[in-house]
Amino acid sequence: MMYNPVMKRFIATFLLLIFCSGNIAFCDDVLHGHAEVNDKIEQQIQDELFTGKIEHLERKDIINMTVSQVLDSSINIEGDEFFAEVTDEVKGDKGVIIPKGTVAHGKITQRADPKRLGRAGWIELDFDYLITPDGREIPIEGKMTTKLHPVAETAKIVAQDVGYTVAGGAVGGFLALNWLGIEAAIASQGYTLAGGAAVGGAIGLGMALIRKGHDVLIAPGDQIRVKVNTTVPLPVYKESALMQHEMFYPGLDIMISDIKHEKDPFGEVNTITLTIMISNMSDKTFSGLDMALVNDYNSVFRPSIFGDTKLMFKQIRPGDKFAGRVSFAVDNIDRKFWLTFYDKRKGTALTKISIDNAYRKVSDKTKKRNKKIRKRNTNYKKEEDLFNVQ
Repeated sequence: MMYNPVMKRFIATFLLLIFCSGNIAFCDDVLHGHAEVNDKIEQQIQDELFTGKIEHLERKDIINMTVSQVLDSSINIEGDEFFAEVTDEVKGDKGVIIPKGTVAHGKITQRADPKRLGRAGWIELDFDYLITPDGREIPIEGKMTTKLHPVAETAKIVAQDVGYTVAGGAVGGFLALNWLGIEAAIASQGYTLAGGAAVGGAIGLGMALIRKGHDVLIAPGDQIRVKVNTTVPLPVYKESALMQHEMFYPGLDIMISDIKHEKDPFGEVNTITLTIMISNMSDKTFSGLDMALVNDYNSVFRPSIFGDTKLMFKQIRPGDKFAGRVSFAVDNIDRKFWLTFYDKRKGTALTKISIDNAYRKVSDKTKKRNKKIRKRNTNYKKEEDLFNVQ
């Protein structure tokens, strides 16, 4: 006979009901005692997680998030559901009320296709609840839109059109110079260049009139800022409850004293630079090539060649101490990371130091600098596919 867990639970429940029909007092004691145990466990969990204080998520609050999948105005439709993840803790005066890693549920409520005169498409997102890492579901009202205010949108279009016209004028003047020659330009006291610029300007203006705006694309890693439209009372977390799990190897002491977010040589904010101190009193030898940053998706990022490379090629033998910096280029700077050292022979992780835990001890000056460099105005522009030939 095939094992069926659902049938097994049904039979057990049925037998319990039969038994309780003749032993009501006994069963009442059992169920009552079971409820008391559950209440005690629930209270113990509450005591471990929260301080007992209450703060309010206010209407003025902004929650920084990143989406978990691509949202594309040319593909997605109104009503499509998605999930996003909170990338920065939300704090009140008494402490953290929404931790990093909280998941938000959202829907696309409105969208519009791009139009002529350079008017871009847009997406409007609504959020209705949060799921915290400890499993609580918090109802909220949140909203985010890529739609510009009409005045701002008009100003943006005007600026772009001027750019088109100026570019057209520059191209027109260049063509006149090439077609008629420098001698003609001198003889006519520059009127050929002016005429060419006028033609080019007209071409540029025509381009501005017929060009179409772009579609919107919000991708994982893009930061979205969600405006809260409701007030919600929330418990304050204990700092110990927000600490990430770590793993240590006997004798290998690693201290992270500073964490900076930086741009790579191409201008992307995707580099994490750590100032670390290593005391190796273990039985193993390490080098910079034996360490990596590992995120919560288990993606591994080795030291970047664009940062300080002294540690990368240095041997840290038993008894050695070292202080220096090391940089890692990552795919999403907002994820959780662990500085991980590996056994070079077995390839297994020996120690894992949480970057989030270390970041709590970083100076406020560094945190403000990092926040400033990470804060960027994203236009969510969907680039045209060069291989998509119409």
